[in-house]
Amino acid sequence: MKTIKEQHSADPAMRKRVLRKVALRLSPFLGLLYFINYLDRTNLAFASPHGMNAALGLTATTFGLASGLFFIGYLILEVPSNLALHRFGARRWIARIMVSWGIIATMTAFVPNAETLYILRFLLGIAEAGFFPGIIFYLTFWFPKRERAKALALFILAVPLSAAVGSPMSSWLITAGNQIMFGLDGWRFMFLIEGLPAVVLGVVCWFYLTERPADAKWLTDDERAWLQHEMDTDSTHTAARPHVSIKQALTQGRIWALAFVYFGIVYGLYAISFFLPTIVAGFKKEFNTDFSVMQQGLIVSIPFVFGCFSMYFWARHGDKTGERIWHVAVPTIIGGIAIPIALYLDSPFAAMAAITVCTMGICAALPTFWPLPSLYLSGAAAAAGIALINSVGNLSGFIGPYITGRLAELTGSQQAGMWVVGAVMVLAGVVVIAMKSTLKQDGTDALEQTQVEQKHIVQY
Repeated sequence: MKTIKEQHSADPAMRKRVLRKVALRLSPFLGLLYFINYLDRTNLAFASPHGMNAALGLTATTFGLASGLFFIGYLILEVPSNLALHRFGARRWIARIMVSWGIIATMTAFVPNAETLYILRFLLGIAEAGFFPGIIFYLTFWFPKRERAKALALFILAVPLSAAVGSPMSSWLITAGNQIMFGLDGWRFMFLIEGLPAVVLGVVCWFYLTERPADAKWLTDDERAWLQHEMDTDSTHTAARPHVSIKQALTQGRIWALAFVYFGIVYGLYAISFFLPTIVAGFKKEFNTDFSVMQQGLIVSIPFVFGCFSMYFWARHGDKTGERIWHVAVPTIIGGIAIPIALYLDSPFAAMAAITVCTMGICAALPTFWPLPSLYLSGAAAAAGIALINSVGNLSGFIGPYITGRLAELTGSQQAGMWVVGAVMVLAGVVVIAMKSTLKQDGTDALEQTQVEQKHIVQY
């Protein structure tokens, strides 16, 4: 005779209702947090061609250094921060992260010189460390494996949204700031206004987030029981595989291979995020255009608007089919081929079309990548492994902007840097294809098992 939990587990109406409640409760709020996070991380790109470089004496190389120093601090504390989240709880730790990064992001408005900017960017990375992998890990408490890619997509959707909405917003703040009599340049005003929301949301986070399904008072008793049973079942499947310790998680070849794949995807993301405003500003010289600051912001947003659609629908397709490897490899390789071609085209429209294809590829690959590590890691090992992948991957945030800026300074154009971006992305796509056979453990193919489970998915 079936237990109540088993009966609920087989009830598609219950599944649909509970997962919809969880998605509506968590996804918009976590997406908003990541929107602010990514905006504060990349708004340096909008300040660069609109007064900051001139005021602080930054060259293309030193701007790349300032952009990338964030990721050094991020890398140092990423794994310890995610382990602290696992120990102290997501609600407390994410709130701490947000308040500290918001304070530092706001302080950037008052930097007197390049050296202070370097220090604050490094400290911002330390403050933010653990946020993204912490959220990824937190979502594993709330969404069964078969629905996880779409849940991740709804969260990571904040990346293209922060650029699609943040680009014109940052441009508007720079323009408005130049007209407001606060004694601040427009780019300083932008840093001030965009840094404060993180502090406010950090406080809200403390009261809004729920640690685990068992604590969710916003679900009924039956709904909590169903969700807890689903998550326990997932944990049982994971526990049936050989135990992976934190040390093993940090030394596994597959984890480091996944870290490189993520490195390649994020290399393209940050190269576009940090240098697309400069590329668009350069259209004036290259194509004899004359776009205002606001118009440049709107142009920069275009690739990310399309990226929002490719991210959501590609992740949804990945969940429906249960296939992961090719859903990561194909868009990564296409994006890598498209980006260097963009700078050889003879009109701003054609160049932006190629950049849009690249951005869509990057955005499509991001959410379909993250279910891979959790196929064979759980608990503290998952927290450590996900943090390692994210920290190594985000090292490209230091290397990418610096190399792109250095090559632009040496060659006088962005072309060489974009060729490097394309090559790294294509190689990342090849590596994930090569990993397909290695994602089998002890005769159990985790990918195939997940695909079988996902045939029963109910869209919420």
